[in-house]
Amino acid sequence: MNLHTFTDQEILEQAQSVLLMEAEAIQALGSRLNKDFVAAHHLLINCQGRVVISGMGKSGHIGKKIASSLASTGTPSFFMHPAEASHGDLGMILPNDVLVALSNSGESEELLTIVPLLKRRGTKVLSITGNSASRLAQIADVHINAGVEREACPHNLAPTTSTTAVLALGDALTVTLLRAKGFSANDFARTHPGGSLGKRLLLSVNEIMHTGQELPVNKLTDSLITALKTMSEKALGLTAIVDEHNTLLGIFTDGDLRRTLEKSALTLHELTMGDVMTINPISVYSGALAVDAAELMQSKKIFGICVLNDQKQLIGAFNMHDLLRAGIV
Repeated sequence: MNLHTFTDQEILEQAQSVLLMEAEAIQALGSRLNKDFVAAHHLLINCQGRVVISGMGKSGHIGKKIASSLASTGTPSFFMHPAEASHGDLGMILPNDVLVALSNSGESEELLTIVPLLKRRGTKVLSITGNSASRLAQIADVHINAGVEREACPHNLAPTTSTTAVLALGDALTVTLLRAKGFSANDFARTHPGGSLGKRLLLSVNEIMHTGQELPVNKLTDSLITALKTMSEKALGLTAIVDEHNTLLGIFTDGDLRRTLEKSALTLHELTMGDVMTINPISVYSGALAVDAAELMQSKKIFGICVLNDQKQLIGAFNMHDLLRAGIV
């Protein structure tokens, strides 16, 4: 193998050529989609079991991504290596499953070994190949032609354009299926609980708020000095003012303290919470989504907020630091 030296411009032109060739191949694939794609969609949407993706080599790598996309968007799916299937894993596929067989040539012996066996057991087969005349295309219940004019590889050998086309076709099937199933952003979050979207759509204020001994609380008659001690101990930047029934009457924050010191002629020992608290403070109810609370706090330019139950009783409080730790903002 001889190492060639290219100028920066030549490198960029080569890369642009690859991207353009693959983009044109996907565009051509889209323009010739027909009833076969519709049949494939119906086959998968009506599947009573799982969608099993299988393929050798580069097709297998693409198949793993397609299986992952389907599984995360409401279509139970997994990848099975066709060679492993011939050595026992075939028992994982049930009659009510659908096999999606990927092969550019359509002549993968590993797939041609297992497909007839599965069809005899009642499993439906969708094949996606680059050759409509191939054996795999002919024996499948539904076939989609994903053929491309040529590979981006200068020798027309390395799977490049062909694998990109199949990947895009898998995305197209994934999206039509999720839309047909009414798969929502909330559904997506439930399959991605560890991701940022999952946190934003699933985390409630109950899971991040401070409660019990961590909750800063004062009475209406408590002095400002007493309230400041409470705020220092709880370190939330606020204290909630409640009555004997734990109903929220007001709130006193670090910002309120600054404004009080600027305006009041009375001493800290003379002022009570009734004199300085903010009445009818902005609050959220138990069970509210943390992301909604974050948007409310940002729009109102407040650092901390109280959480109430249906009886408007105080049950918790949190601040922006808590939202940051939870990955909401």
